[in-house]
Amino acid sequence: MKGFHGIIGHEDAIEHLQNAMALNKVSHAYIFSGEKGAGKKRLARTFARALQCEGEGERPCGKCHSCLQAESGNHPDIIEVTHEKPNSIGVDEIRDQVVNDVSVRPYSSPRKVYIIDECEKMTQQAQNALLKTLEEPPAYAVIVLLTSNASMLLPTIQSRCVMLNIRPVPNDQVRAYLMEHVEVPDYQADICVAFAQGNIGKAVMLAESDRFSEIKIAAVHLLTHAKEMDISEITASVKAVSEFKLDVQDFLDILAVWYRDVLYFKATNDANGIIFKEYIRPIQQQTRHMSYEGVEEVLEGLQKAKARLNANVNFELTMELLFLLIKEKQ
Repeated sequence: MKGFHGIIGHEDAIEHLQNAMALNKVSHAYIFSGEKGAGKKRLARTFARALQCEGEGERPCGKCHSCLQAESGNHPDIIEVTHEKPNSIGVDEIRDQVVNDVSVRPYSSPRKVYIIDECEKMTQQAQNALLKTLEEPPAYAVIVLLTSNASMLLPTIQSRCVMLNIRPVPNDQVRAYLMEHVEVPDYQADICVAFAQGNIGKAVMLAESDRFSEIKIAAVHLLTHAKEMDISEITASVKAVSEFKLDVQDFLDILAVWYRDVLYFKATNDANGIIFKEYIRPIQQQTRHMSYEGVEEVLEGLQKAKARLNANVNFELTMELLFLLIKEKQ
């Protein structure tokens, strides 16, 4: 098990957590805020293990009884909250796994650490139940909330937590990691880095995908034929990305890379600077038909579509609005 040194990027957040431990000023609650795949859960787990570590020197040591328990997922004082419904964390789940449990002292450690992933999915009742614990936490409790959308948390919850923003990892670090640890060639690493935009989890997922070329082909087909396709056909094509085990949000990021290529080529006429080099001809064609303003509007439309999906706006309606814009601007 690697400690903080095995985490790529996030130096500011790691320094803050290590200083808090060294000075014995660990907060009772943290919010790790960053997009899906940014490394929030790995950072939270490493922090939890460091807090419980029994070793000397750098923590977590990875060798003591506590670290070995955490590595196997059996540490009694590190609790990762689970939920049955994929899009909702209910009040009963928060009460059973946090509110009621936190009143029981740690079994074998100085602290009890709770990790709540995707905490933006907590219902209003669940958030209110958690708030009571945050207002009067026992001294041994540390609650770590992980979210890709902190604005969906109650302001009163936000005000009682230390907020750490998990920022994108620099591209050169992502590229080096992919080439060294995932063992992909430099040209494939470059493509994954461009798509991932500093998201290490997304970069690794793309690099390890045996069907990455199929994903690109599907995206390019959609982008180059959208003008003559019906909206229902387009929506069905976007839904089909689930076959590639790729989140729709990630697929929209791939579309955004395409339009950034169109914008770059339109401005520079330099084929060497684009990511979709093998599709230079359709990019040239779109460059001729799209204005600068049109490309910018499509890029903004992609961001709006991601925000709508995050806010649980109807999928079909979101895709219809997006591709009506794309059809209009092409």
